[in-house]
Amino acid sequence: MGKLVYSVLASLDGYVADADGAFDWAVPDAEVHAFVNDLERGAGTYLYGRRMYETMAVWEDMPLDGQSEVMAEYAGIWRAADKVVYSSQLQEVSSARTRIERVFDPDAVRAMKERSDRDLTVGGPGLAAAAIRAGLVDEYQLLLVPVLVGGGTRALPDGVRVDLELTDVRHFGNGTVFLRHRLVR
Repeated sequence: MGKLVYSVLASLDGYVADADGAFDWAVPDAEVHAFVNDLERGAGTYLYGRRMYETMAVWEDMPLDGQSEVMAEYAGIWRAADKVVYSSQLQEVSSARTRIERVFDPDAVRAMKERSDRDLTVGGPGLAAAAIRAGLVDEYQLLLVPVLVGGGTRALPDGVRVDLELTDVRHFGNGTVFLRHRLVR
């Protein structure tokens, strides 16, 4: 059975994008990106909201000539995974191995987890909030970037209590800190 993992790059004050919607401050350096590749390698399916999918879909057709090894490796990891996009608006997808679901159905996600021999990831704070509220997220992987942005799109939802156990910590040369927590059942 696969786990549902929420992996996110966030500012130290807990935002994935600032008040203007920018997240350029979160672009990982080569060391952090290589670590993210290692995290993502075990994922068989990405669950995305529409906006996160549209952000990530650049990896489908990104020319790999001239890209760093770590970027090319991530493109391969991303392209090899299945993707499920939850959107009532999106009419078609621009990547292979991708399907659209019109509504987020927690029971369907539970069934996907039960059938999967690989982990699933949830991407995008809105969709992640729905999965967290439904009690579906088994593991939280936060990469905290050393910047305060003062507001914007929160990485974690308000109004939800989830008991967690810290299972891993890693520090990077650029000041980013990785925290892995698992759900305490």
